Amino acid sequence: MPDQTHRRWTPHRFRALLRSRGPTSVRFRRRIAVITGAIAIGIVAVLFAEVSDETGLLFGGYARRWHWLPLLTTPLGFMALVWLTRAFVPLARGSGIPQVMAARADPQAATGGLIAVKTVAGKVVLTMGAILCGASVGREGPTVQIAAAVMGVSHRILRVPLQGAVVIAGGAAGVAAAFNTPLAGVLFAIEELAAAYEQKVTLLVLSSIVIAGMVAQSLAGDYVYFGAIGAHMPIASALLVVPVAGIAGGAFGGLFSRLLLGLASGRHAVTRWSKAHPIVFAGLCGAVVATLGVFTAGLTWGTGYSAARAMIVGVDAPLWFGPAKALATLATAVAGLPGGIFAPSLAVGAGVGNLLHAVFPNDPAGAVVILGMVAYFAGVVRAPLTAVIILSETTASRGLLLPMFATAFLADWASQLVCREKLYHGLAQTFR
Repeated sequence: MPDQTHRRWTPHRFRALLRSRGPTSVRFRRRIAVITGAIAIGIVAVLFAEVSDETGLLFGGYARRWHWLPLLTTPLGFMALVWLTRAFVPLARGSGIPQVMAARADPQAATGGLIAVKTVAGKVVLTMGAILCGASVGREGPTVQIAAAVMGVSHRILRVPLQGAVVIAGGAAGVAAAFNTPLAGVLFAIEELAAAYEQKVTLLVLSSIVIAGMVAQSLAGDYVYFGAIGAHMPIASALLVVPVAGIAGGAFGGLFSRLLLGLASGRHAVTRWSKAHPIVFAGLCGAVVATLGVFTAGLTWGTGYSAARAMIVGVDAPLWFGPAKALATLATAVAGLPGGIFAPSLAVGAGVGNLLHAVFPNDPAGAVVILGMVAYFAGVVRAPLTAVIILSETTASRGLLLPMFATAFLADWASQLVCREKLYHGLAQTFR
């Protein structure tokens, strides 16, 4: 009979097991840190969304009452926000997604900089300021940076080393909570933030993304971001619309990315001048945004959510909306103030879809607009799977999945022809 003494539960072995797997072990505390961080992300994302929406309504009322005054206040607001950002929280500028991608390389150092509490607190306040100025910004990108910071705080409280995969999970959990789409958060972690499919993402990390989305859903309700549209399109129509939408929308998205990267990190005269005179440049960008907002009767202000939803449900919109909103978003993004481009890009995509519907007037308006949104968003972000899942979940248009997938992959290909570098990857280099 073989010796069984090495399998006995001695007090020494029991204490060793507790140290390695018990409540005081690093492994146990890491699990608690990730789960509590995910719950906190869901709560913070919902609160941030509600405050952002209320702030947007406040500016909308102001712009309607004092129609011409934004021509003065918006440029001055841009200048003030850029000065405050550069003076106090320079790492809060821009979207927030590039910061999380850069933070992955050195998570411990990032908790004191890229995803520090001070940085994200400034991000929240200054993003609200940008919305109050009528900037074409979204809350989803900032939510990603805030969520990564929340995950860093939960790890610091429980004295657990922060890992790169967990930073990615925190950021993706922000996407899941912001759009109320857990599956989109998982895909965003794999496809965009992780930068490669072989990135090590454990079950616990993926679970945190889903938990954050579920918490946000529990607090905000089981709502669909753009409403339950349920769009669909006959195969015969899709064979004509999909190639045009994918190539045109993807190329337009790639052009936006190329212009943004060129103005943010290029070496031409305009970029050099903007770096030398950042406050004046921000004022000029604010003047562009203000002029567009005033002379388009407010259609280009803010996220563009209302205009996008109207086009999805078939309301006629001016054909110039897509290009005008893209210009407002570009001017906002290069100004250097905090704010994301997710929601504005979806609005621009709706404008692209509105243009496509003029070309295909006999096809369902909602379906054509959604394909335009998928194409443009995939062209900007270069994450086709994420684009499809976000639009399918935010419009409940699962019957349109096959045309959306085809459109997204065509758009990704067309975007690469215009801009070889991925937008967020290029912007992340400016934080390293």
